This record gives sequence, C-alpha cells and structure tokens, in this order.
Amino acid sequence: MARGAEPPDGGWGWMVVLAAFLQSALVFGVLRSFGVFFVEFVAAFGEQAAGVSWIASIGIAVQQFGSPVGSALSTKWGPRPVVMTGGVLAALGLLLASFATSLTHLYLSIGLLSGSGWALTFTPTLACLSRYFSQRRSLAMGLALTGVGLSSFAFAPLFQWLINSYAWRGALLLVSALSLHLLACGALLRPLSLKEDTAVGGPGAQLASLLRHGPFLRYTAALTLINTGYFVPYVHLVAHLQDLGWAPLPAAFLLSVAAVSDLVGRVASGWLGDAVPGPVARLLMVWTTLTGVSLALFPVAQAPTSLVVLAVAYGFTSGALTPVAFSVLPELVGTGRIYCGLGLVQMIESIGGLLGAPLSGYLRDVTGSYTASFVVAGAFLLAGSSILVTLPRFFSCISSSTSRPQDLVREALGTRVPLPKEEGLGED
Repeated sequence: MARGAEPPDGGWGWMVVLAAFLQSALVFGVLRSFGVFFVEFVAAFGEQAAGVSWIASIGIAVQQFGSPVGSALSTKWGPRPVVMTGGVLAALGLLLASFATSLTHLYLSIGLLSGSGWALTFTPTLACLSRYFSQRRSLAMGLALTGVGLSSFAFAPLFQWLINSYAWRGALLLVSALSLHLLACGALLRPLSLKEDTAVGGPGAQLASLLRHGPFLRYTAALTLINTGYFVPYVHLVAHLQDLGWAPLPAAFLLSVAAVSDLVGRVASGWLGDAVPGPVARLLMVWTTLTGVSLALFPVAQAPTSLVVLAVAYGFTSGALTPVAFSVLPELVGTGRIYCGLGLVQMIESIGGLLGAPLSGYLRDVTGSYTASFVVAGAFLLAGSSILVTLPRFFSCISSSTSRPQDLVREALGTRVPLPKEEGLGED
C-alpha cells in the first residue's frame, strides 16, 4: 500500500488513470453500445421494446445498486482484488448470455451476473482515482472517463459488424473475451493511505454521517434524476433511427459520432473543472441543462443533417457532465469518505438507471413513436439540474476544493467546530 499525507496529484496516480480509462471503456462502453443488440433481441425473442429494454436497465441498476458492496469490500481488502473479481463475473455473464433461449436468461446473465461484476469494478476504481488527485482531480477524471467515449465510438460499429459476421450469439462470446481485460485494470490499482483516513471512522460511521449530510442527499437526488434520462439514447436511438427508415449500420454509426463528441466533451470538461474558478457543481448544472435540451429536441429532427448535429451536441454535453459529476462528490464529503460516498450515490441513483430505458420503451409501445420517450428523458435531466443550484456555495466564486482537508474530516465525524464563514462547509 502506498502511503502519503495528502493526495500526490500524480506519480502512480497516472497508472490508476490508465486503469480507470480501460475499465470505463469495458463497462460503460459496452453498456452504451448495447443498443446494437437491442434490435437483434427484439427479433430473436419476439418481444416488445419495453421487455427488451430491461436487459440493459437491470445491468445498469445492478451495477449501481451493488456499488456499496464493491466499496465496502475495497475498504477492507483494497480495490485490486475486488476489481479483478468483478472482471471475471462480467465476462462470465456475457458468456452465459450467448446461450440464452429467453429474455429471462438475458436478465439473469447480462443484467444480474455481469451487472454484479460491473458493480465491483467501476466504483472502486473511480474512488481509488479520487484519492490520488486533489488539485487536478477533474482533469484526471476527464481523462479516465474518455474511455467511455472512445470505446463507444469503436464498439457500436464493431458490435454491429460482429453481429453481421457471427450473429448475436457469437458476438456476445467475443464481447465476453474482451471483458476479461478488466483483470488487468484491477492489477494496476495500488491502494493509497491518506492522513484523513484515521479520522473518518469505519463504514458504519461514514454511512451514518452521510445520511445526515444535507448537500450529499440533495446531490444524490439530482444524480438520480439525471441518471433516469441519461442512458435513453444509448438504448433507443438506433431503434428510433430505424423507425425513421435508417439502415442498421448507419444508425449504429451515428452512435459513434456521438461517442467522438462525448470524448472531446470529457477532456474539455475535465480541464475546465480545474481551470474555472468557483464550485464544480456550477459546471455540472450547465452541462446537465444542455444535455436535457438536446435530448428533448431529438424527435424534432428528421433530416440526417439535423440528427447528426443533435448527436454531436448530445455527445459533447453528456460526456462533459460525467467527469465533473464525479469531481463534485469529494468536495462535498472529503476523500476519506469517498469509497462509502460514491458507493451510496451509485446505489441510490440505480433507481433512475433501472426505470429510464423501460419507461422510454413503454412510451414507445403506447404512442407508436419515440417522441414522448426523448422529451420525458430530457425533462428528467432538467429536473436534476434544478436541484444542483441548492448545493453549498453554488453562487460563490471560490471552489469547494479550497476547503482544508481537516475541515472535511471534522464534518465527517459530526464535530461542530466554529470556523470563519469563508472557510466552513456552509450552513449544511
């Protein structure tokens, strides 16, 4: 275990960034490209859109709902063995899915088993990364999470080509083999011991303090609403384009266009998060609002040019909100509670991940088009952005990251310490 009084803001932390880059590609890059399989599952099992939508939604929900388990195990054993175990489970679920004969089999294999593996990989890796960086945290998060955009660009057409060449069963076998690389990601994680760790208490004390933490609870509610609409295009955009008469391969390619824009948005947002004065939550609100607006405009676009423009806009803004969303949390709860805090956030926001895509599929079945689906998804993001303005010092010119680590520790312990107004954590 590496030891240090403060986050090193570099060193082995850049290897952790590499690990986070690869695992984000192999977790959410696969999930966001699953719309390519969506059409195949509808045809293979003769089910409606709402039923097939539950496959990806269960996987997302289990990944997020099971995140506290990954966090607790990482607190005790370190992130390395936890992430490596998750890689085995993720690959095994996709392997078993290739033998599925009903949607129930896919719910259990991809949704439950692979989702459990993703739960053990994503949250511990990002929590470990947050502990290695302080001043350059948003940039590190942005670089790490570009793996999602880069893999989405590559995976959507790759998966479509694999389906065309080997059918969906053969394609799932190869995606399973690809997911085994999560073991290498886990091997790169080196636990870091920080000065703050001795003061925040065990998982039980951390959980109790977080549940009494007003800003944390409001932030979790905002992310839950955002999560409800965030994944809808990656499940239903290909089907929406096919409703408009697009061929499968060009429709999948539009996801790649959005993924390239997503990649640029993550890097730009990570740089801005560290460079622009003021709380990172303010940037998160801007990106979330723009993402919601672009989502709601998808049904209006009919011409290929306008759809490409919207895909670029959605990809950039949805990619930009991700690194700052993870950078806000350490500012609210401190790095000593980041494993517990991130796991709890992921668990609660899983409600949104579980309901978002099936709700959109249900609206498609009822209305006969995806118009209501995209409008409602955009409304969820706008509702989440409205809650972000209630976070402490949202309108301040001073970032929460300038608060001293010992202040965060005092609050984690529930200690009331009189502090000058400009240095405290706010009235909450």
